Amino acid sequence: MNVETKAPIVENVFGISWLSFNLSNVLMITLVSIIIFILCVAATRNLKMKPTGAQNIMEWYVDFIKGLIGDTMDWKTGKTFLPLGLTLFLFILFSNVIGMVTVVIVDDYSWWGSPTADAGVTLALAMMVVLLSHFYGIKLRGGKEYGKKFFEPVFFMFPFKVIEEFTNTLTLGLRLFGNMFAGGMLTALIIGIGAKSIGGALAAGIPMLIWSGYSLFIAGIQAFIFTMLTMLYISHKVEASH
Repeated sequence: MNVETKAPIVENVFGISWLSFNLSNVLMITLVSIIIFILCVAATRNLKMKPTGAQNIMEWYVDFIKGLIGDTMDWKTGKTFLPLGLTLFLFILFSNVIGMVTVVIVDDYSWWGSPTADAGVTLALAMMVVLLSHFYGIKLRGGKEYGKKFFEPVFFMFPFKVIEEFTNTLTLGLRLFGNMFAGGMLTALIIGIGAKSIGGALAAGIPMLIWSGYSLFIAGIQAFIFTMLTMLYISHKVEASH
């Protein structure tokens, strides 16, 4: 099995030279969204006063995200971002994990993998977070009051504050991408060794089990870090002092 595969990319979409789509990412993002929707609907379909089973897990999850938000900002302000936190954590977690399920390669094109192992996806998520932080900063504090932050403590700090916004986007997106891309490469390497022969499959079995467990841990940690940093960035924009 050759680990050197290509991505199924459609270029020049709508005749625009710089616009292209990775069909694998589109497929995986759609699939992840459907899975999350089905699980959440199933867990909250028959709500009870005394939660059990899936409802109990869902309520624990909501409390977990509430605690995460509460650690970064006042809850009176932070409750606005509860739906964002709930959605973001689950989306990133499932996007991280789905690439561990299997490998689908057709004519040297990889059709199955973690969308978060693509820098374009993670940077788009990071850009969304940064833009949302600015939007809510202006909405909750007012344009004039919010704009003052870029000139504090002295006016010539403005260009450095602008540069900081770009670095925040890069670090937030590339941190997630780097971890998931490296994990995906190692997984493909182990699978490639196992596919060569029966002996290779036996030799790769134990490392694959160990790596799968560790990958699940990393997937959860990266989802937590991304969500936590998202709430932290937003809190810096919507709250007057820290």
